[in-house]
Amino acid sequence: MVFYILRRLLFLPLALFGVSLLVFTMIGFLSPYQRLATFINSPERLKSDNVDKLISFYGLDDPIFIQYFRWMKNVFQGNLGWSYVGKAPVLESILIRFPYTLELAIFSVIPIIFLGVSFGVLSALHHNKFLDHILRIFAVVGWSFPDFVFGLIVLMVFYSTLGWFPPGNLSIWAEEIVKSPAFRHITGMLTFDSLLNGRLDVFWDALRHLLGPVLTLTYVEFAFILRITRSSMLEVLRRDYVRTARAKGLEEKAVIHKHARRNALVPVATVSGQTIVGLLAGTVIVETIFNRTGIGSFMAIAAQQLDYASIMGGTLFFGLILILGNLCVDLSYAFIDPRVRLD
Repeated sequence: MVFYILRRLLFLPLALFGVSLLVFTMIGFLSPYQRLATFINSPERLKSDNVDKLISFYGLDDPIFIQYFRWMKNVFQGNLGWSYVGKAPVLESILIRFPYTLELAIFSVIPIIFLGVSFGVLSALHHNKFLDHILRIFAVVGWSFPDFVFGLIVLMVFYSTLGWFPPGNLSIWAEEIVKSPAFRHITGMLTFDSLLNGRLDVFWDALRHLLGPVLTLTYVEFAFILRITRSSMLEVLRRDYVRTARAKGLEEKAVIHKHARRNALVPVATVSGQTIVGLLAGTVIVETIFNRTGIGSFMAIAAQQLDYASIMGGTLFFGLILILGNLCVDLSYAFIDPRVRLD
């Protein structure tokens, strides 16, 4: 088990190096004038007559490998440039908005995995029966819906018609409470911080604003988990060791839960891990539709306004999340399937 973890950890620096090269390659396609925008926190300075001096001062006319090592030094120091969108350093802008995306991911991933795995197993156990057909139709419809289409439907039905799930992060009255000096920001996530501050009214308001995007992500994403779980479970139920377990007289519940479901969860863990990573990396469309100020909407605005520093810093941040997420998925195999430890 220890050697398995060490082997996976050895790939981490190489993967991070690859991501840094990819992001820096993006920088290489920009002109020195465009790259200068990542260092300057005032657009007026870019219009001055000292642009050539600034390019030389920041070493943007140096050989490419020197620029790469200088850029990596800045990255390790937490200096990713200035964000015009966030009106603050890029790293600070990302860290301020990431808790909103993390909060959305936490509230979404629990029903996504729980419902997807539960309904997937249930569908496989009732193979080609009425319940199986209903769940398959439900999953196909959910997986066929683009995020923006179902999000707009949720917004139209539950907000425009029923007035239940408003967009944004908070209502105006709750936002004033959160911005007051008396409110302590501990995690950066509104629901958790409101509970820690003893403000149940703010908690319910933040939760009400979360339900729309959570419902959108849950239905679209859990449908895929359901289909993968069903296919994997059907394959495992046809294996010889499952037939042997039944022939030995084991209870059907023990056969399903101890033998079949556990082995069927290996491919499901991969898909679930990628789903979690995708949610953490920022759900651009959903956050934009529901006007949530998370990392996804931040990157979308940065791309629209050609904020190069924010785009590159966000890409590097997403790459780090993706690598760490895949590492956690790899390590989870060893707990789900003990045979993986021998690989």
